[in-house]
Amino acid sequence: MNRFLLFTFFSIFLFSSSAEAAVYKGQKEFIEQCLVCHVSGQSFITKYTIKEWENFIGKKGSTLANLHLKDSKAKKSWNYFSSKQYTKKAKHLKQFLVEYAKDSGNVPACN
Repeated sequence: MNRFLLFTFFSIFLFSSSAEAAVYKGQKEFIEQCLVCHVSGQSFITKYTIKEWENFIGKKGSTLANLHLKDSKAKKSWNYFSSKQYTKKAKHLKQFLVEYAKDSGNVPACN
């Protein structure tokens, strides 16, 4: 019985931790996908508050994607925001942007 409980505990821990967003994955996504257009990096991230970033990205990133897809200046990013990659990694991007928002008190290092 103890082995079963131990196995259950570790299984729950393993699956729950992999489902959560990671700041470092969001930073990697931002560097690879967003710095192409948003070259100001740090000043762009800290332009918005935590609440504003949460509203932009929402649960699955649809609001941020729609902002880019409706803007003709963002044409370079249309393929990315229409892709499964964005949908899959939006939670990480959100975590990164919220972590370093204007009112978070944290300073991003996009290198």
